[in-house]
Amino acid sequence: MFRIISLMVGYIFGNFLTADVLTWRLFHMKADDIGSGNPGTANITSQLGLGYGLLVLAGDVTKTIAACLICRYLLYPDMGEAAALYGGFGVCLGHDFPVWNRFKGGKGVAVTCTFIVLVLPVWGLISDVAGLAAVFLTGSLAVGAVVIPCVFTLAAFIKLGVEAGLVMLAASIMMVSRHFEGLKEMRSGEGKRVHWSRKRPEEH
Repeated sequence: MFRIISLMVGYIFGNFLTADVLTWRLFHMKADDIGSGNPGTANITSQLGLGYGLLVLAGDVTKTIAACLICRYLLYPDMGEAAALYGGFGVCLGHDFPVWNRFKGGKGVAVTCTFIVLVLPVWGLISDVAGLAAVFLTGSLAVGAVVIPCVFTLAAFIKLGVEAGLVMLAASIMMVSRHFEGLKEMRSGEGKRVHWSRKRPEEH
């Protein structure tokens, strides 16, 4: 039962898309209508600037921390890392597939980076650094995003057991699916390298 409840708690928190709140307050527009349409840090930063991107990042990190801590320390203190793992995975599901937006959400990179650190701090940080290194080496955010959960999946199997490893395997598959187009473009040599610009969308 703790698995279902933790997933549900995480899913509820994940449905809060910081980028949508920000763009609606600023421009009365949904994040879907800005840039790539992804309600994530990278898209908001490229379209609105670093300051707004950091606000989105802070919101996504905060909702993930809140869900994981509630599951681990308030609801299921005896379950330890497992409660945080299921709570974090639930946040990913809610962020990527929010029910209020017809299951059209983000890609869950910031959420994943956050919850794996809460589950296994050292290995979470190693995985995040590995993803960052992959971005620098390839110039592709998609490649870096996929590397993060894949590296952590191995750690989960070793440190936490088969069940945790399978949960992270599911998270990795979900990350690949959310970045599939970007990965295809990189493989064909058509992918765009990381580039930040500052633009403001036209107000409607």
